Amino acid sequence: MRPAVFDRVLVADWSAAARPTRAGPDAIWIGEAGVAAASCGPRHFATRRTAEAAIVEALAAALAAGQRALLGLDFAFGYPAGFAVRLTGRAEARAVWADLAARVADGPDNANTRFAAAAGINAGFGGAGPFWGHPPGRPLPGLPARRAALPEGLAAHRIVETRLRAAAGPGRAVKSAWQLCYAGAVGGQVLVGLPFLDRLSRRFGDALSVWPFQSSGRQLVVAEVYPALIDPAVAASTLHRVRDARQAQLLAEALAALQAGDGGGLAPLLSLPADLSETETRIVRSEEGWILGAGHAAALVGALNRTSRRRGRSA
Repeated sequence: MRPAVFDRVLVADWSAAARPTRAGPDAIWIGEAGVAAASCGPRHFATRRTAEAAIVEALAAALAAGQRALLGLDFAFGYPAGFAVRLTGRAEARAVWADLAARVADGPDNANTRFAAAAGINAGFGGAGPFWGHPPGRPLPGLPARRAALPEGLAAHRIVETRLRAAAGPGRAVKSAWQLCYAGAVGGQVLVGLPFLDRLSRRFGDALSVWPFQSSGRQLVVAEVYPALIDPAVAASTLHRVRDARQAQLLAEALAALQAGDGGGLAPLLSLPADLSETETRIVRSEEGWILGAGHAAALVGALNRTSRRRGRSA
């Protein structure tokens, strides 16, 4: 029997901007696809607060209609192994979400305390790291401008990131979540994104699962995504002038399209690699998480290209 499919697939390209954004790069864009999709193109949101409200509304609507929905969020759901227990006393990513929800203030105008929160965490670790990077000309005690030595026992990257960096394909330039500033930095999105993930999990309770920490069999499923996996399709597409907007929409379409193809739909993507060791599997499922589609970039791009050809779009 074919695995149950998702009626709606949403992908959010997140942002750590400290003020409302225009509809351009480094803003929040949400793409949607699927048989029950409510939109036909990427939507821009000027603030995290308005994006969060739109996502909650979409998931609640799917729940009420008896539909299955998959939400992809473009930020790491966990940190490298060892961080959670050092920060919270528990080797669980969910404990980190709750800690950051209490630690990071994030206002309706996007003003947030992510840098101060990172500096406070560094101080608790008794050294110059693990977090680093701050806006030029705005030094913050406890937060080094450049990468410092990591506290003993912490790695720069998670298991999934290490694998992507070692592979010769899309996604190999994935950055460390410890980096908060400068070109390609993703750490800021993680610090403001995980509190949202905590609220989302609490809001929907047992109706929602966060994969791979929980089973993907619930009505609402949230998974970490990395749009760079479909870079070849994004680069070739004329869907939207803003790359971030193209990424969000095209990845949503790729995930939705993959359900209609051969090979088990999304089931292979929602399964961890068979060659992970028992220890690695435990770390991934408890602390680090995994990127949906890691190791399946070719399948995503292929599904998207097939859909685009049918619709006559260059992608």
